[in-house]
Amino acid sequence: MKKIITIAILLFSFVSFAQIKVIETVPVEKLGKVNNNYIQKIGDEYTVYYTSILNDDDSSPLRKFSFKNVNNDYTNLYNIIMGGFTATPLYDIKLELPNNYIWLHYTGNVVPDKATVQFMVSSKDRDAATNSVSEPFVKDQISKLFQK
Repeated sequence: MKKIITIAILLFSFVSFAQIKVIETVPVEKLGKVNNNYIQKIGDEYTVYYTSILNDDDSSPLRKFSFKNVNNDYTNLYNIIMGGFTATPLYDIKLELPNNYIWLHYTGNVVPDKATVQFMVSSKDRDAATNSVSEPFVKDQISKLFQK
């Protein structure tokens, strides 16, 4: 009986002080994609990956900005971008995110279907100040990117 109790205590100590622990993972969901640009969702955080057209020292042209979906911010961002296409005249919209400032830069001509928007992203961190500009997107590409 003493051996059984000793073995049970020994096994219990190994189980309670194990080096390997199972950690719950949150699934990564890739939403819409346009060329190399896409939106990724992890839990309640959305990350927009876009191709920067500015050439700098960094070798990767892929940039990103992230935000949490507090108060339905994902849909609100989509609505803000789409609303800018119908504004007359087209004007830039400045947005503040937790780590970045984003300007939605609209360009276009008389034909509404030819209007484009670019993300102009600036980091809030003064020490690692980075600026980037996305490639231009037309209205249909924004709908595809946001899966709307």
